[in-house]
Amino acid sequence: MLDLQKLMGQMQGMSEQLQREAQQLTVKLDRAETLFHKATVNQVSHCHAVTQFRDRITFNCAEPIESLSQIQAIAPISTPHIVLATDGSQIAPSRHEIAYCYLINIGRVAIYYNSGIYPLLDNIPEVFYKTEDLYKARQWGIQTEQWMSYKRTVAENVALANLAIETRSQFPVSPMLAFTDGALIHWEFDEIAADARSQLLPDILAAWDSLKSQKIPLAGYISAPRAAETTNFLRLELCPFEQPDCSTHCAAKPLDSAPCSQLQPLRDGTLWSRLLKVGECSPLWKSHARILQEYGEHQIYFCYLHVGTEIARIEMPAWTALDLELRSQALQIILAQVQKGYGYPVALAEAHNQAVVTGSDRRRFFAILEQQMVKSGLRNVTTSYKESRKRSSIA
Repeated sequence: MLDLQKLMGQMQGMSEQLQREAQQLTVKLDRAETLFHKATVNQVSHCHAVTQFRDRITFNCAEPIESLSQIQAIAPISTPHIVLATDGSQIAPSRHEIAYCYLINIGRVAIYYNSGIYPLLDNIPEVFYKTEDLYKARQWGIQTEQWMSYKRTVAENVALANLAIETRSQFPVSPMLAFTDGALIHWEFDEIAADARSQLLPDILAAWDSLKSQKIPLAGYISAPRAAETTNFLRLELCPFEQPDCSTHCAAKPLDSAPCSQLQPLRDGTLWSRLLKVGECSPLWKSHARILQEYGEHQIYFCYLHVGTEIARIEMPAWTALDLELRSQALQIILAQVQKGYGYPVALAEAHNQAVVTGSDRRRFFAILEQQMVKSGLRNVTTSYKESRKRSSIA
């Protein structure tokens, strides 16, 4: 049990540190706002520099596709529409349980607004126990728990596309949005072997192909974003060199001593909270994350939307972001979702609620599994002594 009394002294020191950091952040934010207005004037030359020196710029820098001064007011949709969302949860494998396996549960939601139709709220569980599911990823240095997380990401996207295609066949003309909680740029895939990615990414891209063929807009909603892709674009304004060639000019310097590092660790969300009013959307940006080289035609664009309670990052594939009608439809639905959800999209919250696996769910899962194993004639089906002891206490 946590001794809160012993933590109180540390909390005071932490509060003082956070106060100092907040004061420093205000100074950096003022500096960033000034640089933003300068970058608006020099946008064309900076974009050219990003294109020319992308492989020699050592920080991840997005590229504005529209004028930096193009801030758009979004009105929430009020006409009939459909929102589709999925989210996932899991039971992780444990060698202390009666069997080494894992479960992925995908929550599905379809809400039909202004139609009188009951929403779809369900989930699709799947248990993985075969050798290839548990140990195949070890050849790439990936632990089973991590592989399970990657498989969950794939399952969320596939389930969302299947649900959207099924719904489109029933409602061919209704405006709709396929909605995910989190990024469409799967940065985590960039850290694993190419052979491992080939087991994951093609299924996601195939799911997106089906959405694109039906012109169903897709968006990823990132709450409390921590990316710095747009503030990194402002670092070009601080570069004292004629060419922003980090590899040549600054490779020997510590990361925090480069001339352009004055804005770190300022995040995009903090900057756009200064620049956007409630209901306003930033210009569209194109990400140049390295993993996107494998996305083919599904390049990811993003913008920041002031939803009232926070600055949210909205990611969209090219076929949604570059289609003005689909992008507008997506943003209007997202803003309406946040308003209906009192600060967070209704569909995403409900998809999470459908997906979540509680402690009692976990116990029932293993109880059912134990019954099935006994019926199959297995003997001595039990947890490890460690797990059994942890479930009871002498205190």
